[in-house]
Amino acid sequence: MNQPKLWTKDFIIVSSVNFFLTLVFYLLLVILAVYSVEEFDASTSQAGLVTGIFIIGALIGRLFTGRIIDSIGRKKMLFIGLSFFILATCLYFLNYGITFLLINRLLHGISLGIASTATGTIVAQIIPLTRRGEGIGYYSMSSTLSTAIGPFIGLYMSQHTSFQMIFSFCLVLGVISLITAFFLYVPVLKATTKPAEPKGFKLSHFVEPKALPIAFITLAVAFCYSSVLSFINFYATEINLVSAASFFFIVYAAAVLVSRPFTGRIMDRKGANCIMYPAFIIFAAGMLLLSSANHSITLLASGILIGLGFGNMQSITQAIAVKLTPPDRMGLATSTFFISLDAGLGFGPYLLGFIIPITGYSALYVMMGIVVLTTSVLYYFLHGKKERAVWASVKESASA
Repeated sequence: MNQPKLWTKDFIIVSSVNFFLTLVFYLLLVILAVYSVEEFDASTSQAGLVTGIFIIGALIGRLFTGRIIDSIGRKKMLFIGLSFFILATCLYFLNYGITFLLINRLLHGISLGIASTATGTIVAQIIPLTRRGEGIGYYSMSSTLSTAIGPFIGLYMSQHTSFQMIFSFCLVLGVISLITAFFLYVPVLKATTKPAEPKGFKLSHFVEPKALPIAFITLAVAFCYSSVLSFINFYATEINLVSAASFFFIVYAAAVLVSRPFTGRIMDRKGANCIMYPAFIIFAAGMLLLSSANHSITLLASGILIGLGFGNMQSITQAIAVKLTPPDRMGLATSTFFISLDAGLGFGPYLLGFIIPITGYSALYVMMGIVVLTTSVLYYFLHGKKERAVWASVKESASA
């Protein structure tokens, strides 16, 4: 039986837009702390805030976008986010002090939260239902590529050109994203009759309750991964493996790129548990190997394992979140997933910073490996034991 087509024009466009957006994010992530110190004589805490406040902005953007995206329209919301993103990028050229930079970083984060929630919702809509795991795996590879390419470009440009040229490059990428989005076709959802929402505050106005269990799992594993993302360079300095650490995220990205096409197909055929349980074990093994790294090969091998583990869990949990929800709530499900992911990656380093002086880096990674294994038990109770029923329901809907 012929499978429905995955690599459509619209799928390539929305994946490309997501790639450019996240490329700008990771590119600026590695240079703005230095920029704030050199240009504004910022303190270490202020420089850290310049980096972290962006993620807070992204959380705000995702929180409200998930609620209103289907009433405004998914493509229109993408245009709003991209226009806002370009405007915020332009404001980097204005030099009005560290406070202005912090405000702009917050606004830039909000714009990314809006645009990336829109792209994540759109891609989940246009992917054929029977290939959703595989499709989201391919789509999320655009973000994975950005995690490797963005920091490399940022560091290279900071060594060979001015900050103004870096901001110009980011602006060009933003404009290309906006122009590319004009060629995107987003099918109109079938109208559904829904009861009027009661006035006042309700949690379901901002997050998708059905996606909360898997979002909690995402939060936990992202919290563990944040210890790698934020402290690997400090740890590498401590164990004298700085040169090898510069390739850590390259091998991480390579492991994800090689494995995701296969893991996505396996999920679509056999369900998420076939990927999630091995991924928990591989992720934990990678953290434990990292904790005992004493050679370049050991350090890079841990990067491969962490890529195979967390890198695949990231796409599979997103696929689970959108599979659990009806089409008209897909925007909320997508924003709920990304809110949990951003919260784990954004607040993890701050909380772990209180533990490191007590435990040191090596013991920290052992602890995070244990947390990953513990989270696998939580996954069983929150989703794993009912995964077979969910998968069967999806198969039945696809064949109907």
